[in-house]
Amino acid sequence: MSFRLAILPFLLSSTAALAQEAPRPDVTAPAPTDDIVVSANRAPVAADRVIASVAVLDKADIDRTQDLSVADLLLRTPGVSLSRNGGYGTSTSLRIRGAEADQTVVVIDGVKINDPSSPGGGYNFANLLIGDAARIEVLRGPQSILWGSQAIGGVVNIVTPLPATALEGSLDLEGGSRETVSARAALGGNTGPLAWRIGAQTFATDGISALAAGTERDGYTNQNVQGRAVLTLAPGISADVRGSYADGRNDFDGFGGDTPEYGLTREFVGYAGLNIDLFDARLRNRIGYGYTDTDRDNYDPSRPSQPQTFAAIGRNHRLEYQGALAIVKGVDAVFGVENEVSRFTTASSDFSPPYTLADPGTGRAELTSVYGQLNLSPVDGLTLNGGVRHDDHSRFGRQTLFAGGASWTLPTGTVLRASYSEGFKAPTLYQLFSEYGNQALAPEQAKGWEAGAEQRFMDGRFAIGGTYFERRTRDQIIFSSCDVGATDPLCFVPGSTTAQRFGYYQNVARAFARGVEAVGRAQLGRHLGIDGNYSWTLSEDRSPGSTLGNWLPRRPRDTANLSATYTFAEAGSLGVAARWAGSSFDDAANRTRLDGYTLVDLRGELPLSATVRLFARVENLFDERYETIARYGTLGRSVYAGLRGRF
Repeated sequence: MSFRLAILPFLLSSTAALAQEAPRPDVTAPAPTDDIVVSANRAPVAADRVIASVAVLDKADIDRTQDLSVADLLLRTPGVSLSRNGGYGTSTSLRIRGAEADQTVVVIDGVKINDPSSPGGGYNFANLLIGDAARIEVLRGPQSILWGSQAIGGVVNIVTPLPATALEGSLDLEGGSRETVSARAALGGNTGPLAWRIGAQTFATDGISALAAGTERDGYTNQNVQGRAVLTLAPGISADVRGSYADGRNDFDGFGGDTPEYGLTREFVGYAGLNIDLFDARLRNRIGYGYTDTDRDNYDPSRPSQPQTFAAIGRNHRLEYQGALAIVKGVDAVFGVENEVSRFTTASSDFSPPYTLADPGTGRAELTSVYGQLNLSPVDGLTLNGGVRHDDHSRFGRQTLFAGGASWTLPTGTVLRASYSEGFKAPTLYQLFSEYGNQALAPEQAKGWEAGAEQRFMDGRFAIGGTYFERRTRDQIIFSSCDVGATDPLCFVPGSTTAQRFGYYQNVARAFARGVEAVGRAQLGRHLGIDGNYSWTLSEDRSPGSTLGNWLPRRPRDTANLSATYTFAEAGSLGVAARWAGSSFDDAANRTRLDGYTLVDLRGELPLSATVRLFARVENLFDERYETIARYGTLGRSVYAGLRGRF
């Protein structure tokens, strides 16, 4: 290491004539062109140089779909499935390529967010509305080299904008079915060395009954605010702050039917960093601190003596350094060091009077990581990529992961890609220290590879592509229930031989996933655009025992999306979108079948002026009745309309 540091200045100075500017080591860096993604390499990278499958949704895509939640928007991309136990605001699990919902990393403005107090330690998409998002990227497949523990399924990167002019703003107002109202506004500007933007949103709906058989509506409200500011201190030196806060309330039902229960969720994400460019920007450095805080509380007003039934707090503190180095033309590297400390507290009430909250379970874990990735372009169009990551977990020791691949863009308009990557997910604090915890758990491990091709025609107006992938996961953690009178030592509260518990977590599961993703798009003349995708994902339980070979729960093997948009000469538009999901199973035993379904949406826009547009849509046009979780309701036909302003 000391030798490498010693020769670094020599390399930088001796290659000055051949070197180029390094990419900014920041997933929120502005994209210099429309054909840029950032999540694959934690720095801006041309789309054709990305070795893994990625979907990019820019602001135009986001506005065109008119979706209210990020989860519903992501469903339109390949390889993504979703399950939700009710309407807006209820628990929402998003799965990429058949992986577990908690095996996806979510990044908002460069801060990796998750809830250490949740059982799987993942992120619940229930409270994540579109808000002021300017770009959303979905990277599919194991990505632990750059994104660390938990990125076995993939990465969702959400970026809010910085202003491009002295003063600019945006406004979205809409309302519709079930007394749904959404209002969002944002304002920002460039004032000398300061660029800033702040946005806020309020959302409310009467909703539907969470249980399909219920009659009482379970409503949802959400208020959120987010902001970013960058201050240029000197040439090549800037300070950066980012933050978001969301406060949501959702009504839900008990297992037996309609109940007055509700939950409160407060989520805070904060970041402060310093960016320093050296050697004519051939070496860019970013030093940052990120903090996330998720508080969840459930209440049951029918228990006046003790209405609170659940309380949880999950916090992450993250210190990081990330660098990007342009060594010579066509050769660059991204590298970094991270230290993350996670804490959680959780408590549940008794099931009988006086319903007191149990003593809270608490826990702490620390993870220190070093990673690096090298990108090579030895000839025009060819990109080679290799990376390594070393994690040191306070409870599970050390782990080293590897990844590599290539992307080749040919003069014929053909793009070829292939990659191999590894994943690692440490047991969550809840799985270790809650009332169901097991401190003997081992980390989950995954290995995956993919290969694909895309062919473009007529200057990119037509394109088709396909990808094949495989992923094997071992030591997956599952919850094992305990029968009354069980003698298994793990069925007793740790430290006791008499106090029995309902169950515990253990490493027994193995999983295998493989599949095909096909995509296509066409621009027919100036007015009609068509795009679609189809995903076949086989997600199997490979655990020894009665479930060997079964489908993993709530993962349809077949999904497809198709949309068409016709743009009028005066810039108005009409569009139709269809989503089809095949059948799946609700349980690991594959006894409860969830039927397939098809949803059709209509949407349209009409300009009222150069800056204001009227829009409207009908979701689930044919009022399809379906379930993504057995016994839980889903939204029927819904009609919305509103105004959008961009100033």
